[in-house]
Amino acid sequence: MMSDETSTKADHLAREGEIPSDDALATVGDGGEAPEESAAPTNLGATKYVHAAFFVVGIATAFISGRVLAGIWNALAAWPPAVRAVPQLLLYGEDERPSYTIVVGIVIGITVVVQMFRKPSLRAWSDDVAAELSKVVWPSREIVTNGTIVVVVASALATVYVGVLDQLWAFVTKQVYGG
Repeated sequence: MMSDETSTKADHLAREGEIPSDDALATVGDGGEAPEESAAPTNLGATKYVHAAFFVVGIATAFISGRVLAGIWNALAAWPPAVRAVPQLLLYGEDERPSYTIVVGIVIGITVVVQMFRKPSLRAWSDDVAAELSKVVWPSREIVTNGTIVVVVASALATVYVGVLDQLWAFVTKQVYGG
């Protein structure tokens, strides 16, 4: 069990938005050891990109499955044997069908994302991706600007060089073969 003093210190640090030090966390758990999930993260860091990727997968799944279902519904509605077997296919017009299939697609997308998120191996992989993303050091605006200028100037010089060589070889070829 946690003592009132140590839990109050960790709670206070969490409320203030500060990340508790290792010493503060070590005093929170039983026997001086920090529990695995002792403090809630106050800053998602690179994890937000992984969560955004799950969100994008859900949106893409919802959109694609909604479109596929609408296509299937339209194809079945145009097929006379299917209409004879299930006359409800024509209950809604072709313009109304995507409104209903996108709802089903959203349910499919949510289900897919929840199932993916609950899978331990995929969660471990996504946590590893977030950990690697947190190690990325992005260049400053000045470095990117300087690099872009270098690339543009080098490309222009290479273009001029190749153009001059082309004109030179055209002249030499014309002189040798007479044209």
